[in-house]
Amino acid sequence: MKRVVITVVIIALALGLGGFGIWVGNLPPGSTAAPMPVPATETAATLQALAPRNERPVIAIIGLNDATETTDYLMPAGILRRADIADVQLLATEEGPVSLYPALSVLPDATIAAFDAAHPQGADYVIVPAMSRDDDPAVMAWLREQADKGSTIISVCAGAKVAAAAGLLEGRRGTTHWFYLKELLGEHPGIHYVADRRFVVDGRIASTTGISASIPMALTLIEAIAGRARAEQVADEIGVGQWDASHDSSAFRLTRPFVTAVMGNVLAFWQREEIDLALTPDFDAVSLALVADAWSRTYRSRALTSAPDAEPIADRDGIRILPDRIGAAGAAIAPPGLTKPAAALDATLAEIAGRYGGPTANVVAMQLEYPAKAL
Repeated sequence: MKRVVITVVIIALALGLGGFGIWVGNLPPGSTAAPMPVPATETAATLQALAPRNERPVIAIIGLNDATETTDYLMPAGILRRADIADVQLLATEEGPVSLYPALSVLPDATIAAFDAAHPQGADYVIVPAMSRDDDPAVMAWLREQADKGSTIISVCAGAKVAAAAGLLEGRRGTTHWFYLKELLGEHPGIHYVADRRFVVDGRIASTTGISASIPMALTLIEAIAGRARAEQVADEIGVGQWDASHDSSAFRLTRPFVTAVMGNVLAFWQREEIDLALTPDFDAVSLALVADAWSRTYRSRALTSAPDAEPIADRDGIRILPDRIGAAGAAIAPPGLTKPAAALDATLAEIAGRYGGPTANVVAMQLEYPAKAL
């Protein structure tokens, strides 16, 4: 979403202040429409398409070491691991930690080479987050190999651009984050875009809308693998009431309130601050990812983790986070601990609204493509 700022700033400079005001005035005010329910037959077809080929499937989540989206990478891993219905591995293209954006750093479980040696038959499911490069050669080759081995490929958010670059979305129905939709369809006109769905499944290829859509996607995958009752248990643990594919796509786009809030925060460069999140032994990586991601999307702040030493700290599900620094600094925010992830995100948005104003909290929700109430 850094491109949002770049795009808005370039337009402002190109048009001048007067022209920029006209452009902002011509933007839509936003949408408050409620999403339409998804037909039961469509939901049943989705679950059937995602049905596992093995009793305890292997799920691989691939990342680039230099930059992979925070919540896209960590949230599916944490949600699927707590379900305990599959072997879930965080992978990287190379040795070493994965630097996530806009926040956090994590130690993966294995490289793609090590995974291939241990699982020559391939993964049952491969989850593809947004990455700094859509066409990394190692990622492209590995995704094609996994698809050829029969893996179900699930792109999250702008990870659809990665899957599309590998040729996996050609001629298929799909979706992506609202901000990248025009770019995706412009570069890959063979994709059949489906509006008003948080995720779309076409055969062995699935895609989701923005960042927060990995929550319903992960729960739907749990339901496909282990049944509705297990999915309901996990949904309750993370604080989610429903997880179908319903979505109001028209609510997520460049609007006057969004652009005005972003530009105001970007121009107020002297008001930047760092938000300190102290890592404690009882933290939950899913909640931490959502909280750190949200604080780092305000254009007023960025989240950094701290710990007594530089050693990685594992959460309840074995996800190993590397602290950004030793000792706290900046504005201390209470770490999420074992707070239910959905509640942690809602509380963070409310805290952002209290600190920077409701428009900034709505900017964050818009970037996460999170259907939160106006703050």
